[in-house]
Amino acid sequence: MIAEIFNFEISELLSFSIKTGLACVSGLLIGLEREYKGKSAGLKTNALVAVGAAVFVLISLKFQGEAYADITRVLSQVVTGIGFLGGGVILQKKDSIKGLTTAATIWCSAGAGCLAATSMFFELIALTLLVLIINLLFGYIDLKIDKTRNSK
Repeated sequence: MIAEIFNFEISELLSFSIKTGLACVSGLLIGLEREYKGKSAGLKTNALVAVGAAVFVLISLKFQGEAYADITRVLSQVVTGIGFLGGGVILQKKDSIKGLTTAATIWCSAGAGCLAATSMFFELIALTLLVLIINLLFGYIDLKIDKTRNSK
């Protein structure tokens, strides 16, 4: 029994560590921008969402090929679960809604974790850069539009 617990392949542990590590790095990079802007879901939240999504996908991949196992269900449950988490950061104040970008960013962090878990590393890099560009560039454009709108 104890021998079974400690019977693992070092290559599996290395693969797990690389995939969750890359998910974490992506989540940290995405979260850094949110943290810098003082948003409710920043560095830790985005990193943990990415790592958590990666772990759930990696667990499901262990059952690939087994009877009655559908590994795609885990992906859909990650999406559903993150939807609930993202819903928690969305707030309505009078005529405005706050937190939509943060919720969408959390969803992207979960996607990053899923990409890392499935070894889609180039796609992971592309997603991370795209989320950063969207949040930084369009955040700046948003500010300029708001200033113009408020000055009228």
